[in-house]
Amino acid sequence: MPEIIPIASDHAGVELKERLKRELSALGYSPLDLGTTGAESVDYPDFAHPLAEKVARGEVNRGVLLCGTGLGMAYAANRHPGVRAAVVWTPEIAELARQHNDANVLVLPARFVTDVQAVDILKRWLDTPFAGGRHSRRVAKIEEGEGT
Repeated sequence: MPEIIPIASDHAGVELKERLKRELSALGYSPLDLGTTGAESVDYPDFAHPLAEKVARGEVNRGVLLCGTGLGMAYAANRHPGVRAAVVWTPEIAELARQHNDANVLVLPARFVTDVQAVDILKRWLDTPFAGGRHSRRVAKIEEGEGT
């Protein structure tokens, strides 16, 4: 059974979200669209929180969020225990976010990356494992700080 990867965006990311859903399917994943579906203005937390909850509860291993800058989605998603949402703008940053920080939510700045760049970022993020080792200790310290 293919891995389910929830994906959500606000109005600024809806077109790119559709492109990434097609890419996820082509790569053998099962994208779960959590909205939005149109270009009308919406509030990004309404889409970030449900996706982050799925990751926090362990219903899915990872997810993808998109908004204009990526910042708002990341702020909202990172409020959830165990969620490490990383705003990523290059494949190299995607790789490091996975290797060093075990980023489980990819956040893309839809107004600042092209479709081609976004696909390359997504692929690198999906294909890169967490390095563990000394990075495990650091990730554990991130988790210790939750709720303080």
